[in-house]
Amino acid sequence: MSMILSASVVRVRDGLPLSASTDCEQSTGVQECRKYFKALSRKLAQLPDRCTLKTGQYNINFISSLGVSYMMLCTENYPSVLAFCFLDELQKEFITTYDMLRTNTAIRPYCFIEFDNVIQRTKQRYNNTRSLSTKINLADMQMEIKLRPPYQISLSEFGSANGFAHLSAVEFKGTGKIPAACCNPLSGRGYSVTSGSQRWEQSVVTKIPNLCDVAPHQRLEPLTLPGIVSFILSLLCGALNLIRGFHAIESLLQNEGEDFSYVIAFFLGTAACLYQCYLFVHYTGWRNVKSFLSFGLICLCNMYLYELRNLWQLFFHVTVGAFSTLQIRLRQPQGKSPDYNV
Repeated sequence: MSMILSASVVRVRDGLPLSASTDCEQSTGVQECRKYFKALSRKLAQLPDRCTLKTGQYNINFISSLGVSYMMLCTENYPSVLAFCFLDELQKEFITTYDMLRTNTAIRPYCFIEFDNVIQRTKQRYNNTRSLSTKINLADMQMEIKLRPPYQISLSEFGSANGFAHLSAVEFKGTGKIPAACCNPLSGRGYSVTSGSQRWEQSVVTKIPNLCDVAPHQRLEPLTLPGIVSFILSLLCGALNLIRGFHAIESLLQNEGEDFSYVIAFFLGTAACLYQCYLFVHYTGWRNVKSFLSFGLICLCNMYLYELRNLWQLFFHVTVGAFSTLQIRLRQPQGKSPDYNV
C-alpha cells in the first residue's frame, strides 16, 4: 500500500529539527531511514532545493526554502507528484504559522512540535487519495516536476565504522559528471556529484575548471542588534564622507588654491566605511585583518581631515569605525553543525 509514513521540518543551516510527526511505524526499514534523515539534515545546505533519495522499499523526498527544509518518508510506490504537493502544502502552512525570525533564532530541537498537528492532518489527507481534492495543484506540480525534476540522490554503499550508516555517494540524475575530487564539498567523504539534467551536461563540463577554484560558501552567525546598529552607522559615515567629498570637489572647482588631497581623503574614508559593511555581511579570507586595515584607513583619513572637522565629528567617525571593527570580529563563521540525534 502506498502511503506517507512520516515527515519532519529541519533548519537548513545546521540541521536543527524544528518539528516532526509522531511515527507509529517502527519496522526495521523505517528505523534505518531515520539514519538517512539524520545524514541528509547535516548536508541540506550543500544539496539542491528539491531532492529524492530512494532507499529500496522507501523514498525520502524533501524541499528547501527560506532556510527551512521539509522532509518526508513514503513507500517506494507513492506518486512523486503527490509527495511534493504534500511537502509544498507543509511549507505554506509552516511559513504562514511561523516567521523567519523565530526559525532563525530557535535553539532547542523540536521547539515547534505543535506543528505536528498540521503534519498529521495533512498526512491523513494525502494518504486517502479518494478524498484529496487538489487536482489543480497536482496539475501545476506535475508540470513543475516535468520542467524541473528533483535531483536523484542514490546511495551506493554504507559504512559502519562508527555504527552509523553514512552516505558514500551522491549522484544527481544525468549524464554529465563532475569529478568527485574536484570542487565538490562532499568529496573526500565518499561523495560524487553529477549534473542534474541532460541540458546541463555541456555547460557543466565546460565550467569544471572554474568550479574547482570556488571555495564552499561559509555562513556567518545570525545578526544581532549591535551588529545591525554598527552596519547602519557605517553606512551613515560613508554617506557623510561621500557628501563632503563632492562638496570638496565643488570647492576645488571654484577656488584653484584648494588642496585636492582632501577629496581623496573623503573618498578613501567612504570606501573604508562601505568595505566594513561588506565585511560584516560576507565572509572572506583574512576577514579580521581586513577589518583592522579598514579601521586604520578610517583613522588616517580623519587625522588628515583634522582641519575640516571638529573634535566631535572626528570622535564620531573613529568610534563608529572601531565599533564596526568589533562587530565584524564578534560575528564569526558558524561552527560545525551540532548532532541533534534526529
